[in-house]
Amino acid sequence: MPTNIYSETGELEGVIIHSPGNEVENMTPDNVERALYSDILNLCVARNEYNQFRGVLKKVAKTFEVKELLSDILKNEKVKKGLTEKVCRYERAEEIFHVLSGLDNKKLADALIEGVPLTKNTLTNFLNKERFALKPLHNFFFTRDSAIPIYDHVVLGAMASPVRMRESIIMEAIFDFHPSFSTKTINAMSHSKQHNPVAIEGGDVLVARDDILVCGIGARTNPEGIDFLLHHLLNINERQHIIVQELPLTPESFIHLDMVFTLLDRDLCMIYEPIIMKMNKYQTVHIYAEGGRVQFIREVKNIPEALKKLGMDLQMVSCGGSDDQWLQEREQWHSGANFFALGPGKIIGYGRNVHTIRALDKKGYEVIRAADVLDGTSTHDSHDKYVITIEGSELPRGGGGARCMSMPVSRKVL
Repeated sequence: MPTNIYSETGELEGVIIHSPGNEVENMTPDNVERALYSDILNLCVARNEYNQFRGVLKKVAKTFEVKELLSDILKNEKVKKGLTEKVCRYERAEEIFHVLSGLDNKKLADALIEGVPLTKNTLTNFLNKERFALKPLHNFFFTRDSAIPIYDHVVLGAMASPVRMRESIIMEAIFDFHPSFSTKTINAMSHSKQHNPVAIEGGDVLVARDDILVCGIGARTNPEGIDFLLHHLLNINERQHIIVQELPLTPESFIHLDMVFTLLDRDLCMIYEPIIMKMNKYQTVHIYAEGGRVQFIREVKNIPEALKKLGMDLQMVSCGGSDDQWLQEREQWHSGANFFALGPGKIIGYGRNVHTIRALDKKGYEVIRAADVLDGTSTHDSHDKYVITIEGSELPRGGGGARCMSMPVSRKVL
């Protein structure tokens, strides 16, 4: 499957996900902040909710699981040795290289994701308060961030937090070595220097059109990350627009652009109005490059206005569904703006955000419960426009929604 992402809403053909596993339970209140969560999750409940999400995706597109892909490439001894060495070197865990090397491909895939407990066989280790020699990847079910398919390339994310960098290392190996994919990878991590750090994550990058990206800068993506992306695109696109939205650093519900702005259809977007439309201190910037050079960088009013001038005249649906900012804040906190498009006008998100779902209903979206799709009592493909709602009492505690939990690798061109 070649990488083919030229929009946010083209019909989905292939997507990578990671079903949450034991790594999610390997958290305590002491390390939850380091794990980038606001609370610890109940894996049993989270897994049931995630199964709805995964089940819907499997009905509409080819669905790949990270752990299965990783296990596949680890059958190759050269790949296994190289990836294990790279992980141990980056995480300064060389002392467990021999342990990892002795595992078969499936157990090694488990270990690289779920973590490796610290053996208390020395006084140093005995006194060490850490539980793991190789820490669990608590956030990996948010597959969106670690690798960013753009057009026919994949940009490997330079994660803002070191606790997530192994996710990008794993995804680079999968895209480089798994026979299911044909793509060119661009490693943002290799361009990150101590004096000029690059940070860029997939939740901050939206492919609006084959010549337009909409990007966020804030807690997880910095201006250097957008400059890196622009430098890369100058070499492959004759014309390139990047609309950049500055985001608040707090609270954590604003970690990525897709928590306040997502595209739902060719002419429709979901917005968190206080950040996207109302007057505030957060700048919106339009960058235009042509012929290998930046032609201009200038401030613009807002994302929808900038896109309108480029021929994308979008109607807007407000997260929270009303002018009541209290309702908007509540639903944005639980990923009320974070929808994932299965195709034009066909989206999936959390059903708990009832005011947002009601606003979509008023826009002509048929509201369908994921549970009804999976048991066959409701058919989604008989509707031109629909929103499939998944249960979300536990998953949103991790700080993300349907777009966060999906990495599309191929969509039909609109």
